[in-house]
Parts: sequence; C-alpha cells; structure tokens
Amino acid sequence: MFKFLPAIDRYILRLVILPMTAVFAIAASLLLLDKMLRLFDFVAVEGGPIGVVFKMLGALIPEYASLAIPLGLLLGILLAFRKLATTSELDVFRAVGLGYGRLLRVPYIITLILMAVNVALVFYIQPVSRYYYEQLEYELRSGALGASIKVGEFTTLADRMALRIEESEDDGRRLKGIFARVANSKGQVLSISAREGAFLATSDSPDTIILRLTDGTIVQDTGGTDETPRVLTFTRHDLPIDLPAIEEFRARGDAEREYILPELLRIGWSDNTTEEKRDASQASFNFRLVEVVMMLLMPLLAVALAIPPKRSTSALGVFVSVVMVVAYHKVNQYGEDIAALGRVDPIIALWGPFFLFAALILWMYYRVAFVPGGQAIGALETWFAKLSKKIRALFRPRRREARVAPAE
Repeated sequence: MFKFLPAIDRYILRLVILPMTAVFAIAASLLLLDKMLRLFDFVAVEGGPIGVVFKMLGALIPEYASLAIPLGLLLGILLAFRKLATTSELDVFRAVGLGYGRLLRVPYIITLILMAVNVALVFYIQPVSRYYYEQLEYELRSGALGASIKVGEFTTLADRMALRIEESEDDGRRLKGIFARVANSKGQVLSISAREGAFLATSDSPDTIILRLTDGTIVQDTGGTDETPRVLTFTRHDLPIDLPAIEEFRARGDAEREYILPELLRIGWSDNTTEEKRDASQASFNFRLVEVVMMLLMPLLAVALAIPPKRSTSALGVFVSVVMVVAYHKVNQYGEDIAALGRVDPIIALWGPFFLFAALILWMYYRVAFVPGGQAIGALETWFAKLSKKIRALFRPRRREARVAPAE
C-alpha cells in the first residue's frame, strides 16, 4: 500500500500506526464507558428509552476523539521509538547517518494528517455534535423522547391527574394495578382503580393519549359536604390524558463551544456584540487553535521521552508523557475560563503556556538528539531506578540463615 515510501519509512510507519491506533481506541473507549455508566443512570432516573443513551454517546464521540487523537499520536510515536532504542536499532540507524530529523519524516506526515482531522473536529463537527447532545438531554428531561411513567411512584400529569402503576409488562404495553386521581375545574374528583390498562394513541389529537382501563371502580366526589360519593364499576373505561406542552429547544449558540469557526471569528471580532460575548468567543477560538497547534510538538516530545538510559528498559517516559499532556490540557482549560471572563487576554492566558511548554519540549529534544549521552529526564530516571530497587528489595524473599548448634 505504501510501496512508494522507502523501506525505512514503511518500517517506522508500521511501528507507529499499530500502537497509535490501539491507544486511540483504548482512550476513546475508556472515556465513553465512563460516560455511558452515568448516562444509563441519568436515563433510568428520567424514565427515558435506553436507545437514547447510544445516541448521546455518538454525539460525544467527536469531543472525545479530539482528546484521544493527540494522546494516541504521542504514545504511538513514543512506543515506536522506544522499541527502536531498546533493540539497539536506533543506534544502527544513527551509525549509518540517519538522524532523528530523517527518522521523524513519517511521524510528521501522520501528524499533519491528524491535525487536519482535529481541525475539522474542534472547529466544525464537535460544536454541532455538542448541540445535538444538549438537545437530546433537554428532550429527555422534558419528556419529548417518550419518558415512561415510573412504576410504584405517583406521577403528576397536566397538573390535574395523579397516576400510579404497580406493574408494567411487555415494555409498557400492559399495565397492572392502576390508580388514578383526576380533578376538574368544578372541584369534582374522580378516584379510579383498575386491574389492567394500556396506553393508546389517538389519530385526531396528537397531544392526547387514551389510557384504556379494564375491570375497575370509579369513586366520584362532587365536592359537596352532604353528598355521598358515587361508586361505579366498569369492565372497560377510556381515560383521556392531555400530554404536557413541550417547549421547542433553544437555537444553537447558547455556549461558545457550540459555535463553528466562521461564527467564532464573526462574534469575537465584531463591534456589534457585547464585550462578554467577544471575550468568550476569542477565548474559545484560541483554546481550540492552541490545542491543535500543540500537535506539531508531539513527535519531538515523544522522541525525547522514548529513549531510556543505556542498559535500561525503564518505561518512565510513557508515564511522564501522559502526565505532561493531561496537565497541559488542564492548564489550557483554566486559561480559557479566565480569558472568557475577561480577566486575562486570551493571547497571554493560552499562548503563554504554549510557548513555555514548547520551549521545554524543544530543550528536551535537543538534549536527546544533539548532546552525546544526553537524557531529557535523566534525573527522574536515576531517582526512579533507585526507587524501583528499594521497592523490589521490600518484596524480595529473605534467605534464612543457617543456625549452628553450639558444641557441648
């Protein structure tokens, strides 16, 4: 498939693609699984259909993908170069004149492709999918998705009816142990109990459904003090229920993260919008941009942390890389928040940490690539090696000393 590439580039491509794809899939799956558990609880509480959980998860995939792509890129390159270093292949490549710049050609091609994907995600796809997620959540809360009546609890409908159901079978098509209390504008109250029932749709009025009751009793209280309530029995009774009115969901743009790139540029640099909207839009634009641009430094950071000390197989660099990327992302989120409030200029709040982080990465790469025997995290590697020896010593089985009985 990639026969047009030199053999060395094809080899590095295979080394990078496999772990990068695996890390991306694992990271995205973990994020989705964590959210899935919370969504199942939320949907169960709201009484909505289970299928909406998967729709909401699908709407979150672009957001989680924009986080998993840089992490997958970093660890894919890091694990590939770590394998080259631990198997001494990297020494061979450098001995024949292939420096890090040449070996990073394919990783940077992959980086540019993933940057284009991430630009489409954070500036176009993610804002729309996030709005769709908020819409699904609103419809679930409001009952537009067919939220069911909770079994064993009183549910108020149209402010004049209280309904309780003991059992529900066949996905809600068959109801048992029904009690309803209905009040009208004249002060009359109907207390209805029935053995079974079922909800039926009406063709003439989409805002009204029919609760068909079977084998029950109606107690009518007219509201008078002297009148005795009337008691009626029935074999079948249709009870009309007015569905609550559902307001239309808001338009997209309640939050700056729902704006696509042209909208951010138009609002953030317009004289016709308020200062608060301009600050928030500029903060969101710079946050998304700095997250994408940082991907250009991921290959350099990966190489700097991939190469352990000689005669060492330490994987400390993998742990440090994840910590650095997650910490930088959190710093950017904090910078976006304070910039959106207008307290700090977005250039300072977001691009300041970027240049500091970039300077650190470039220094780490320089130490590995151009300083003989240089290590980016040499001090940490030494400390980690000593700590590992102490931990191993704690769990190492102690040899029993032979005791010699004293001579008599």
